[in-house]
Amino acid sequence: MIFTNASPFGVIVRFAVSGIIAAGVMAADAMAQQKQPSPGSAKALFGAVQLPSNQESQPIGFYAKGCMAGGVALPADGPTWQVMRMSRNRRWGNPATIALIEKLSRDARQDGWPGLLIGDMSQPRGGPMFNGHASHQIGLDFDAWFRPMPAQRLTIAERETYPFVSLLQKNKFLTVDDRLWTQAHARLLMRAASYPEVERIFVNPAIKKKMCDTWKGDRTNLGKIRAQYGHDEHFHVRLHCPPGATACKPQAPVAPGDGCDKSLAWWFSPAPWAKPKPPVPGAPPPKPPREVMVSDLPAACAAVLHAPSISPAKAKAYGVEGAPSASRAQPSRNANVPQAEVPVQEDQPSAE
Repeated sequence: MIFTNASPFGVIVRFAVSGIIAAGVMAADAMAQQKQPSPGSAKALFGAVQLPSNQESQPIGFYAKGCMAGGVALPADGPTWQVMRMSRNRRWGNPATIALIEKLSRDARQDGWPGLLIGDMSQPRGGPMFNGHASHQIGLDFDAWFRPMPAQRLTIAERETYPFVSLLQKNKFLTVDDRLWTQAHARLLMRAASYPEVERIFVNPAIKKKMCDTWKGDRTNLGKIRAQYGHDEHFHVRLHCPPGATACKPQAPVAPGDGCDKSLAWWFSPAPWAKPKPPVPGAPPPKPPREVMVSDLPAACAAVLHAPSISPAKAKAYGVEGAPSASRAQPSRNANVPQAEVPVQEDQPSAE
């Protein structure tokens, strides 16, 4: 590697210990406490829908600005996966996403990974979420925990409180905890990156650095694994737009190479952690960002939002009969909420 965590970044390390690590916890707590979205906003409307539209499956728009027609639910339990935080009603995706999760969970057993714990996918009709993500809007993103699936089947109640486990050391700046990190984690990430359907995978910068420093196998797909804020408790898989999905807007491809270059070194420089510039004295305070409305999304999303839902029989088959709306099922202040996903320079706009 071309960089280290040593003395050149001593100031950053001290700042991180006292501020950045704590800020991640505060950010997660703030997400759980933020006010409800305004009535009529895209977050409120898409978050209140309990079932997918009865339409042909297709992703519409961009990962961070769109919606999903004809969403499909990942079964709560499979032979090699369990869905977590069921109350959030975010286990919906494009059929390609469902198939990829099932395949990855099955194939990963060859790598010593017993099964996947699946976090957020998309809402029933995609669209902006109340908290936790800027993306996950078109059914082509999903989160998988870095904690392996336990041997026992967790109850629905247990899945609401089963804790995340960070792979980072708590008292060091962007450093993986070697007591927790295993080669099975590395093999799982490279297995996911090997699939041609996978467009990129987001992990914490420290985890990307660990992969760069220690992966001894074929590095062809290592470049798909991208550094991003948070993502120390889970990794985020993004799929390409499926063939024939003409309404899906693709993301610019990842840069050639393994990604173990200056784009990763940037995370270990002062730049990502610099405090914002203070306001100009006497200047009016900046206006708060305007909430996203349905009219800001692709035009087809209004039709998706108002389309008829799937039949009660199909909903029952998915196990979502009487599912709470996402707006009523937000985690409490003390729930285990992953860190906010924040877009960064190379993956803008709204990579996450």
